[in-house]
Amino acid sequence: MDSTRKKRDKDDSSAVGSDFEPWSSKRGDILARYTTTEKLSINLYMGSEKGKATTTGSAVSEKVRTRLEELDDLEECSKLLSDTTVIQFYPSKFVLITDILDTFGKYLMCQTYYTIVNMMKLIFYNFSPESVNDTAKETCLNWFFKIASIRELIPRFYVEAAILKCNKFLSKTGISECLPRLTSMIRGIGDPLVAVYARAYLCRVGMEVAPQLKESLNKNFFDFLLTFKQIHGDTVQNQLVVQCVEIPLYLTLYSPAIDWILQCIAYRAPEVLLTEMMERCKKLGNNALLLNSVMSAFRAEFIAARSMDFIGMIKECDESGFPKHLLFRSLGLNLALADPPENDRLQILNEAWKVITKLKNPQDYINCAEVWVEYTCRHFTKREVNTVLADVIKHMTPDRAFEDAYPQLQSIIQKVITYIHDFSLLFSVEKFLPFLDMFQKENVRVEVCKCIMESFIKHQQESTKDPVILNALLHICKTMHDSVNALTLEDEKRMLAALINGFIKMVSFGRDFEQQLSFYVEARSMFCNLEPVLVQLIHSVNQLAMETRKVMRGNHSRKTAAFVRACVAFCFITIPSLNSIFTRLNLYLHSGQVALANQCLSQADAFFKAAVSLVPEVPKMISVDGKMRPSDAFLLEFLCNFFSTLLVVPDHPEQGVLFLVRGLLNVIQDYTWEDNSDDKVRIYTNVLHLLSAMAQEVYIYHVDKVDSNDSLYGGDAKFLAEINKLCETVIAQILDHLKTLGKEETLKRQSQLALYFFNTILAHGDLRNNKLNQLSVNLWNLAQKHGFADTKTMVKTLEYIKRRSKQPEMSHFTDLALRLPLQSRT
Repeated sequence: MDSTRKKRDKDDSSAVGSDFEPWSSKRGDILARYTTTEKLSINLYMGSEKGKATTTGSAVSEKVRTRLEELDDLEECSKLLSDTTVIQFYPSKFVLITDILDTFGKYLMCQTYYTIVNMMKLIFYNFSPESVNDTAKETCLNWFFKIASIRELIPRFYVEAAILKCNKFLSKTGISECLPRLTSMIRGIGDPLVAVYARAYLCRVGMEVAPQLKESLNKNFFDFLLTFKQIHGDTVQNQLVVQCVEIPLYLTLYSPAIDWILQCIAYRAPEVLLTEMMERCKKLGNNALLLNSVMSAFRAEFIAARSMDFIGMIKECDESGFPKHLLFRSLGLNLALADPPENDRLQILNEAWKVITKLKNPQDYINCAEVWVEYTCRHFTKREVNTVLADVIKHMTPDRAFEDAYPQLQSIIQKVITYIHDFSLLFSVEKFLPFLDMFQKENVRVEVCKCIMESFIKHQQESTKDPVILNALLHICKTMHDSVNALTLEDEKRMLAALINGFIKMVSFGRDFEQQLSFYVEARSMFCNLEPVLVQLIHSVNQLAMETRKVMRGNHSRKTAAFVRACVAFCFITIPSLNSIFTRLNLYLHSGQVALANQCLSQADAFFKAAVSLVPEVPKMISVDGKMRPSDAFLLEFLCNFFSTLLVVPDHPEQGVLFLVRGLLNVIQDYTWEDNSDDKVRIYTNVLHLLSAMAQEVYIYHVDKVDSNDSLYGGDAKFLAEINKLCETVIAQILDHLKTLGKEETLKRQSQLALYFFNTILAHGDLRNNKLNQLSVNLWNLAQKHGFADTKTMVKTLEYIKRRSKQPEMSHFTDLALRLPLQSRT
């Protein structure tokens, strides 16, 4: 049943296509728009008598009685639709009660389906009436006979319309025969408001069960046109006087029903139908209510092609009944979707704006202006856009009327930036920035600024140095930045920072590097509360320094050398203001590398010293994506990168040999590591890699125009002796740590670290040294001692040693291989 019901729902929805706006999308707006403060008595509880006890012998009669009670409940419920005592609430009441009727109709369909399933053991959706069993048909006929016994017209109409779909169980022509009859029944409803909503419900049901029967829908609407003059009759007028309702308000109550009826009629209708509707409107004296619904229902392309005709009809409408500005708004909505003839475009705008600009009520004015701004942006230049924005400012500034129209004003901004992607053109619109000044509520102002920045980042293809754009966007970004406070969520901060960073990346003064740096300095002062922006500025200034180096091909003049030092100073001053410790560490390292590449050696030393002094402050736990994680892995990664840089950093003449390496080793030694962590040993092994590289006659990489220690010391024996001393100290630290892992619960870690250290010596050590050779053998044996070694890895390592032994001057590897036994797993 579930799978079949899903198929049935899918087939129902596909009968009219996805381009048809369903009733469900309209009900929420109706309920929100048509409200009342008066007390209402609406009993929507059904089945109040169903709790009575029954005897076992009266099961059949009880079933019949229950159905009759359900019908009575529906009848009482439907009677409420004839009550218009609180007339301004009628559209919402219609929505609520027809929801119940729809539920009842679905319930009855399901009940009949289950009857078919129980009797025939299968279910058909695309069935023929002949395949339906007698029990199911009898169930349907019982309901229709009971409905026919309802005396009052309105309840009888609504209940029968609710179960109209059940006719398909009885005959193939049942629905097509019932629709005209129900249409004719509505002629007996005297109140025009009640009648038009009855017609709307019939159209709603008709589009669901038989969308192809357009003749009945058309007849329904034409009947409405014939009775339209009742609206201005004495009965209605007297009712409005009693309820103190003005005629313009009363006419708006018809809009949901007429809009829906016309939507059903106009759905995939030919253009000739619109011509017919326009003629009928003219015969009715260009009734504004009807004309508004026609423009809302038919395809925008049809309406746009006849824009001048509609304007002529709007001019002839009676202003007292339905306001003309609402008609122009409906026309504007169509012109936002389809283009009118090119020769008519300016005249259309002039005719519409003549009416709009005369509106005294700010809310009426902004509701219309919002729609026509899009039309102006689509078809005209910045001059016309500026004129429209100026007119909006003129109307919305008095008495701070803009405070009640922020959604519409936001919509106007969104439409302007949707159509104007050239921001030099946008900011040359004189009234654009004054228009932004109307957004004085902070959260609204920030949202508008975000929209503008998102559009800029999306559509700005090339970098810019246009002072108009820069000044305007700096002001907008400053507005976003200044909204940040202690209560701002991290996600919001990240979003704002990303938008500001997107702007900063798009600013380029070309070869005017000094102007570029001045811009970054100004940006730093303006956006100091958003850390990601400061990080971006540091990266941008470092990039600026490297671009300067590229232009000068590494040979700085006095001027460019001073400029690069200014860039380096910018970074050195800015980094300490950041909160994230690893961000600071990485930026110190990165900026030091940039300083080194630009031959700013003392500045590079300052960066590296700052990084070394910051390592002890690294906490044990750090926040990563909102979760607390151990920091050891992050510190290990940073230090490995740091060691790679230290290889090419020359010693300071006044600081002694390898002063940075010694300082870093002292920090690592004093740092408190986790008891169950081996990261300290892994760091020490990476130090051995560094020291081994430093002992080479020529280093494996250099920084252009910077003399590293291989050039400074030239393989001096004292320098190599210092390296060897450091190596011995580091090796002693590693061996001490391996000894602490001799307990049973840490033997596996000991085995892994021993093999890791062995591979380090194998790759970077001189194994002709007897002590080192013996140490490697001891580590090999330690790795296998307790049976935790990975045999496959050990075998591959031994094969590698044997291959190395066959290379020239590597005969000592042969002796080493003979001293490295392989223990079996057993």
